[in-house]
Amino acid sequence: MEYIFIIVSAIFVNNILLSQFLGVCPFLGVSNKLDTAVGMSGAVCFVITLATVVTFLLNKLLNLCHVEFLQTIAFILVIAALVQMVEIVLKKISPSLYQALGIFLPLITTNCAVLGVSINVVTKEFSFAGGEPHLFNLGEATVYAFATSLGYGLAMIIFAGLREQLALNNVPKAFKGIPIALVTAGILAMAFMGFSAMV
Repeated sequence: MEYIFIIVSAIFVNNILLSQFLGVCPFLGVSNKLDTAVGMSGAVCFVITLATVVTFLLNKLLNLCHVEFLQTIAFILVIAALVQMVEIVLKKISPSLYQALGIFLPLITTNCAVLGVSINVVTKEFSFAGGEPHLFNLGEATVYAFATSLGYGLAMIIFAGLREQLALNNVPKAFKGIPIALVTAGILAMAFMGFSAMV
């Protein structure tokens, strides 16, 4: 039951993009087309999940060695290495997607959503169904990271679909481009806030 609570909470209630507002730069930059949004969502999903698992284990090592002050630097290095791996694989497998993602692919390294999830997992205490607050174990951390990245992807894909529809409609000149995108993102965020009544 705890895992279902984690999944629903991470995807809908505490969506990393629409309620915590982390990772907004690629959200606005890559969501012009549905196919690039799906590609970026997949890349972010892979990086968030794997980075969280690796940084969770690395944090245990840092605590054992009493060098906790290196946490942020170590986490960023892990994330940068994973992004490089994704970049190399995408360049080989799908050059068109690699070109479409452009500068936003290497920017996953500095995507605060990736680092935010990794740090949340090792520092924040959570309680499920009124139980005692505790830090995530490895299984919960992995499920939380994957569900959070799915929530990121869901928001990105919905937003990309809405932006494609907006491009076909007659939008007032003052609202064309980023202004209408921000208005749409705000409305989407309010829609996701309705899920907070579920928990």
